[in-house]
Amino acid sequence: MKKNKLYIALLGVMSLMTVSCESELDIEKHGNMGSMDTYYTTDENINTATASMYLEMRSNYYNWFFVKNLLSDDIWCGGGQRGDNGEMEKLNEYRFDSNHGMIESLYSGLYGIIYKANLIIDKTEGETAVMKRAINEAKVFRAFGHFELVTLWGTAPKVDHLLAASEYRQANGTAADTWAFVEQDLTEAINSGTLPSKSDVNDQETGIRVTKEFAQALLGKAYLFQGKYSEAAAMFENVIGSNKYALYQGEYDAQFHAAANNNCESLFELQKRYDPEQMWNQFDMLYLMQGWRTSVLTYGGEAMMKLALGTYGFSNPRKSLYDAFVAWEGADGYRLSKSIMTYDQLKAFGVDVQPGASVYGSEGYFFWKNQSLKEDCVVDQMFFQGVQFIDLKVMRYAEVLLMAAEAQLQAGNATKALEYVNQIRIRAKETPLASVTLEDIKTEKRLELCNESVRYQDLVRWGDAKTAMGNQGKDVPAFTTSGVQWNWHNDKYGFQNKNMLLPIPLKELELNPNMQPNAGW
Repeated sequence: MKKNKLYIALLGVMSLMTVSCESELDIEKHGNMGSMDTYYTTDENINTATASMYLEMRSNYYNWFFVKNLLSDDIWCGGGQRGDNGEMEKLNEYRFDSNHGMIESLYSGLYGIIYKANLIIDKTEGETAVMKRAINEAKVFRAFGHFELVTLWGTAPKVDHLLAASEYRQANGTAADTWAFVEQDLTEAINSGTLPSKSDVNDQETGIRVTKEFAQALLGKAYLFQGKYSEAAAMFENVIGSNKYALYQGEYDAQFHAAANNNCESLFELQKRYDPEQMWNQFDMLYLMQGWRTSVLTYGGEAMMKLALGTYGFSNPRKSLYDAFVAWEGADGYRLSKSIMTYDQLKAFGVDVQPGASVYGSEGYFFWKNQSLKEDCVVDQMFFQGVQFIDLKVMRYAEVLLMAAEAQLQAGNATKALEYVNQIRIRAKETPLASVTLEDIKTEKRLELCNESVRYQDLVRWGDAKTAMGNQGKDVPAFTTSGVQWNWHNDKYGFQNKNMLLPIPLKELELNPNMQPNAGW
């Protein structure tokens, strides 16, 4: 009898839904949006398409950020307990295979960016200033996508146009072809005369979109990764010599918060906005996942007033990173104090580990530079912090200076290299070096850009990845008030030779018989 009543009730709801849907959908048609072939013919539509391309990149930022940082030796994958996010743990411990969700999502997401760029490049009909700028912005985005694909996967196909159905099953590409295409796209965009430059170092408006200098920095980075040091140095000199960018001179950590969006150090960041009425359009789990594991901590004093609580703790600094800071600038180093907290510093701030609880994936050190504050939140949701309006950083001027230092040193100009490294050190309140080596630049870059999606690809191209991460994931810690416990051990772990490239996703291999797996996968 109860089942019959439930069935009748469900039928009633379905009937109401059918009537409601029919009435809602029975509307008069007003105009025609046209086809893909006719859409890209007005400035208004081109602006909409360009915004869609930017949003595509923003929507893929989470995977881009976490995949690369989890693979580096900067962080532990934390969370509430072992197995809280198995996919992230596999990345961090080098236990992943070709069927890994985040790797697959990043791979397809980069092609999504390239697709949005190709739509603008291939379909735009017209010669207006808006259209010309959009096409060259799209070339920069397309180059960015291919840069990530060639540095992470190596043999991912180059896609330089909108593919016809007969072209969907692309064979593996070659690094040489992809690099040449990255250079071509960026060179054409830079020389087009359509990409703007900031008016001065304090211009916060122009830089919210791709500028000529960001394209130059990206091309310099492409040259650097190929070992074309003289070309890289010359391209970085264009950015530095423009005098449109400078190291942020406020408190070091302040540049990573919403109040400093689009500051003088930003080469490119994906935009967020403080808009409570559209807050779910700002939704992003990036800072929710990175902030300390609120559920195992107690908060009081300054911390309770300042921090955005309700975060998940999936990004904790390794002791090796903290030790590298101490060896380079001392335990009381200014930049260290703005980047990482020790447990004693955490307690002094008003935060402690709950009695009997443990901080999984932690050795007792806590990132400060990526903590979101109450002032960063569109809405301060203590149960689920997903609506910050901190812009998503893609490149800042500090990275440009450090890449320029490496390129200049490798090209034989140690004086320039020393100058650029010392600019970074002076901002970090460190004594300038009297001379500089490649190892100095590597160390400076690790500390300055820790947990900023840079180090993993650097370690691979320098040939340092196996040394740095060969044992990564062998043992996994948890921190308690009594100290560090190592309760989890893996038989399979660490960076191996095959990890010089990420695996072509299994889904791609199954759907495309022309694709071959990368070596070792």
